[in-house]
Amino acid sequence: MTDDVVAKVQKAYSFSGPAIELGALVVDNEAHTDAPVRLPLGMMNRHGLVAGATGTGKTKTLQLMAEQLSAAGVPVFLADVKGDLSGIAAPGEPSDRSTSRAKDVGDTGWTPTATPAQFFSLGGLGAGTPIRSRITSFGPVLLSKVLGLNDTQASSLNLVFHYADHAGLDLDDIGDLRAVMTYLTSDDGKADLQQLGGLSAATVGVILRELVAFEDQGANDFFGEPEFDTADLLTVNGGVGAVSVLELSAVQDKPALFSSFLMWLLADLFHDLPEVGDLDKPKLVFFFDEAHLLFADASKDFLESITQTVRLIRSKGVGVFFVTQSPTDISDDVLGQLGNRVQHALRAFTPDDAKGAQADGVDVPEVVL
Repeated sequence: MTDDVVAKVQKAYSFSGPAIELGALVVDNEAHTDAPVRLPLGMMNRHGLVAGATGTGKTKTLQLMAEQLSAAGVPVFLADVKGDLSGIAAPGEPSDRSTSRAKDVGDTGWTPTATPAQFFSLGGLGAGTPIRSRITSFGPVLLSKVLGLNDTQASSLNLVFHYADHAGLDLDDIGDLRAVMTYLTSDDGKADLQQLGGLSAATVGVILRELVAFEDQGANDFFGEPEFDTADLLTVNGGVGAVSVLELSAVQDKPALFSSFLMWLLADLFHDLPEVGDLDKPKLVFFFDEAHLLFADASKDFLESITQTVRLIRSKGVGVFFVTQSPTDISDDVLGQLGNRVQHALRAFTPDDAKGAQADGVDVPEVVL
């Protein structure tokens, strides 16, 4: 029976060319170095999922993949929500456990190495070089999601952006946006919007109040100039791809804030990069740790934006990996776009946990405490 399983795994992973090595087949607690588990480097822009319960090694898998991508000349972007990915910049300390695992999977030449990393933060809210965006670039859809606007309010905000665009007004920061909205509800501004339907003063009042709350969360720190150039994420030096670590632990209690900003990064890359089709290796690979925060309380428009970006950005040579506890944390439309999947152990402590795991094709036994 074991020989049959080994043969099947060997056949499944028998492709040629460079690959990301994940480990080896384990049957009855015995590792088989002749049956490696791998992902083709050229398929890393097909997107992917790393899922598993807390403590099952998702972050280690993420780091393993990021290190190998960097060594292969592929830049990597890591959204570090918990603040535990910065260690990728320094070589680890060898231990009996790490050397034993390397031996088990057939990596006899393994030694700890550092990976070139550059650190960023949202507008200086944390360690690293500040990343900023202009309000104009951020756009009304993402901003509506951050502010929690309803459909009517979001439509009104979109009208404000439409007016500013056609009037040649650059909205650099929240102050600029507030000034335009105030003008459009004045007697002079109302005339400019007669053909567009106008703005309700009550609706504008709601949006302005939400903007004040948004500023209280630190939004003024990362809206403005100089705007971050996403081309800096594509850095390759000496054949080694840079690992860009966005430190988000300072704003981890504001998921709508950083999730929208991360989607802006992807949307900006999609806008700037040319169509390249299938490459020997991706131009860039994104890893979103704690990915469930991206989809928590997300509006329909925002989910559609994520789905469309993930679906289309593959042709730009960019791969996106979501790292989370359960595949059910990801919306079905996005999940259907993920061609690679690394499944760690799932644990079920409630009926809902068991139901979700079984929906993913995993047979979870009942847990009795």
